[in-house]
Amino acid sequence: MVSSATHTNTAGQHRLLVPRLALMMFLQFFIWGTWSVTLGLVMSQHNLSTLIGDAFSAGPIASILSPFVLGMVVDRFFPSQKVMALLHLAGAAILWLVPSALIAENGPLLIGLLFGYTLCYMPTLALTNNIAFHSLSNSEKSFPLVRVFGTIGWIVAGVCIGVSGIAASTAIFQLAAVCSVLLAAYSMTLPHTPAPAKGQPFALRDLLCADAFALLKKSHFLIFAICATLISVPLGTYYAFTASFLSDAGIADVSSAMSFGQMSEIFFMLIIPLLFRRLGVKYMLLIGMVAWFVRYVLFAYGVSEETRWLLYAGILLHGVCYDFFFVIGFIYTDRVAGSQVKGQAQSLIVMFTYGIGMLLGSQISGALYNRLFTPGVAHQPADWTTFWLIPAVAALVIAVIFLFSFRYKEER
Repeated sequence: MVSSATHTNTAGQHRLLVPRLALMMFLQFFIWGTWSVTLGLVMSQHNLSTLIGDAFSAGPIASILSPFVLGMVVDRFFPSQKVMALLHLAGAAILWLVPSALIAENGPLLIGLLFGYTLCYMPTLALTNNIAFHSLSNSEKSFPLVRVFGTIGWIVAGVCIGVSGIAASTAIFQLAAVCSVLLAAYSMTLPHTPAPAKGQPFALRDLLCADAFALLKKSHFLIFAICATLISVPLGTYYAFTASFLSDAGIADVSSAMSFGQMSEIFFMLIIPLLFRRLGVKYMLLIGMVAWFVRYVLFAYGVSEETRWLLYAGILLHGVCYDFFFVIGFIYTDRVAGSQVKGQAQSLIVMFTYGIGMLLGSQISGALYNRLFTPGVAHQPADWTTFWLIPAVAALVIAVIFLFSFRYKEER
């Protein structure tokens, strides 16, 4: 009787596994979407617009630093769900202090708080992946379904702050703080994800994530890591300047136009399992990289009223650009990493993409923008064409390098 009840309970938990993980992803990206999209607007309202670039550099820098501590912690000492709960709780406390820094127009304090918060938040991107991959028996089929709810969470966050009228208010940080507390509590109910190397002697190599970096000895993983870093440079360009570009191109409601990109993510995320079995890792990644090239070409030549439809086509490609490369990249990393270093490996990819790549993208695109455009002077369409063709050519070169150098034996 006990055995039958236990079996029934286990079966019930298994059926609810995907919805539980989906809610985790929803809350994870809802929090990010509540404050990051309109951060620059809020800073402008409090005379801190000159620091917007520094504010958006906090996350990439945090992504570079976090793997060295986080990877060791989740692989050797504590379960992933408990670490995630602690980080979101600490992040909530920091978010609650941000409005006071904005109201006081204290730029250095604001940047310090944002950096402290992103040090807490960015590691949780890898932790959610780690919990999901550990729990799902068929990650290629189930992970995209779980991850799509992160995109839905981002969209719902934008709708909520827009409808409530707080998009340009410091209240976005208070909303994010409350949701962070909720996710911290919910994290304690998530499937147990133990530290795989718990109890083993500690060594300096653990702090340096040496075992994760050792994966770079595999030529295919090294090529992937390099290309993932480089392709994240155009991603940084997209996040930093697409809003300004669309406004100059004559699109009145920029936020609504850009939301089509997140909506396309939902569609392409759901068809990943159908295509993955037919195309495999290499060609799914390649399609994602080529999509970046196509998107920026569309942006470059969609600057006139006659060709404005090209801009919307480029926005709709966001689902292919992001899902086919980054989601498949996380699945591939989970395959390649040994069971002892899965946490470190996921953190390593976050460091390469959201960290080094996005930081380079913000800095390089910022320098390019300052070179092509003069403050106070009307932006010319030809200058935007040049601006987008440069990352387009870069994305194509990266895709060609990847095509001929990435050799991974597919596991069928």
